[in-house]
Amino acid sequence: MLSKKTKYGIKALCYIARVKGDTPVQVGEIAKSEQIPQKFLESILLSLRKAGFLGSKKGKHGGYYLRKLPSEIIMADVMRVLEGPIAMLPCVSLNFYEKCDDCPNEHACSVHKLMIQVRDNTLNVLRNNTLEDLSCKK
Repeated sequence: MLSKKTKYGIKALCYIARVKGDTPVQVGEIAKSEQIPQKFLESILLSLRKAGFLGSKKGKHGGYYLRKLPSEIIMADVMRVLEGPIAMLPCVSLNFYEKCDDCPNEHACSVHKLMIQVRDNTLNVLRNNTLEDLSCKK
């Protein structure tokens, strides 16, 4: 299940993408428009800034802005920053692999085989969609 952190993060990125030019968008404006708790949104935007998706400007006319074009922000990358591993089980994760304690032979495991398909199909969707591909237009 998608966490609220990731859902709100994608909604916030879409909101920022709708702003013309490099005008910073204030956290309060995003929170109010997208109905996201402001304190929670602040931590989400900080994570996205640290990952290089967003830049920020302090001061009266400060806020957050995209550091990349929407066409360069790949949803798989956003998901990994906000959600963590994309795979549903650690034994099929490409970046966070761990052997399952209860599985003597993962190559013969029916759950493992199924979860590889789920991971691959999920990655295909997320790698082939950018922020620009989402309905971020007004």
